[in-house]
Amino acid sequence: MSSGKVNLAEALRSAGLDPSASADLVARHKPTYTGLLGFLPPRVEARMTFTGALDPQIVEMQEALRSHAMDTPHLDPKVTQLMLFGMLLMDGNDAAETHAIAARHEGASWQELQAAVSLCFLFRGLPAANRGADTLARVALRESQATAA
Repeated sequence: MSSGKVNLAEALRSAGLDPSASADLVARHKPTYTGLLGFLPPRVEARMTFTGALDPQIVEMQEALRSHAMDTPHLDPKVTQLMLFGMLLMDGNDAAETHAIAARHEGASWQELQAAVSLCFLFRGLPAANRGADTLARVALRESQATAA
């Protein structure tokens, strides 16, 4: 699990890389994430910035594949985000929280998110139910704090 946001400019300099090398790439793809989530997730930013400085072509390919899979005409964005939330929760992946936030931005109700947690419980048990409830509580607090600000 990540221990917090990395100072990417410092990390790039430490690796002997130019901190501005991937700035255009990040600027080009950041709106996809900020439009969906309201922010650029720190690990996504690290991938775009650090990997983008080393191999911008792979980041472009990753983003193209991500867009192709997530922007399917066969599922609406809310369903896509609910599915991703449930899949990541099944895996115990803390990125489930990011997709719960995205699902809320796409109009998912708390009941719909809880339904995904409940389905996950069927196959992963109480630890997944506990993690799911904790995730929903964090998202609710985040929304409350954003509204209060």
